[in-house]
Amino acid sequence: MAMLTPDDIAALQAWQGRSETLHDDITAAPVRALSATLDRDDAAPAAGTRLPELWHWLYFLPHHRQSEIGADGHAKRGGFLPPVPLPRRMWAGGRLQWEAGNPLRMGDATRRVSTIASVTHKTGRSGELVFVLVRHAVHNARGLALTEEHDIVYRAAAAPGEAAPAPTPAPTDATFSRTLVPDDVLLFRYSALTFNGHRIHYDRRYVTEVEGYPGLIVHGPLIATLLVDLLRRERPDATLSRFEFRAVRPTFDIAPFRVHGRPDADGRRFSLWGEDADGWLTMQATATLA
Repeated sequence: MAMLTPDDIAALQAWQGRSETLHDDITAAPVRALSATLDRDDAAPAAGTRLPELWHWLYFLPHHRQSEIGADGHAKRGGFLPPVPLPRRMWAGGRLQWEAGNPLRMGDATRRVSTIASVTHKTGRSGELVFVLVRHAVHNARGLALTEEHDIVYRAAAAPGEAAPAPTPAPTDATFSRTLVPDDVLLFRYSALTFNGHRIHYDRRYVTEVEGYPGLIVHGPLIATLLVDLLRRERPDATLSRFEFRAVRPTFDIAPFRVHGRPDADGRRFSLWGEDADGWLTMQATATLA
């Protein structure tokens, strides 16, 4: 039986076009902390140093008061994002474009303008889904630096005995790879760095007993960051002009996982992907060099 009525869907779609503007400064402390979390030996960031791609996710963080937090650790529904009543929420993917000649740099005073571009309702084999597309535009004093489309999906709770979607085998033609151990400390540190209170990433009892998953879930943005970090390790001097990624299957902390990459024929594009311990594809991405 459908949970959302046509009136419910229309009310959610009334959020389309809503906008908010946030301001933040690109400071050094989060950069040092993420570098340590990714096990990098980077030089201390100095004023004017270029911010690595995807590390802008350390800024413009939500600062909801404790009384505004819901049972899942996220802010209660409503506010800027529409109040979708489906309980499961995940970052499903995104597309990012960096402006040539204007990277974000340490010391920049920045502004992010975010707009709800669309709210779409679908029904799949696993039940109802609501997709929210958010567009971000990040500016510094020199102008537009970055545009981003952020896909959020809300879904119904898993039914008892419900089978997981059929997995997709990961590609086997990687030319560079890295194995990661997603322990509690890694997940906690990334949650802290991004001020992400979502309990699926650190509360084992909640994620297994309430949401029905086998273990803690590795953050989608963390896996995307690890994919770009893998490319940086392979091509230390490379900068990106575009990055696209799509979450395919959750990654849990119950076993190591791998990130992989290979260059495409033109040498400017790289295929990147995540693979779980069973060989299934977890995230698919494409990076284009500047």
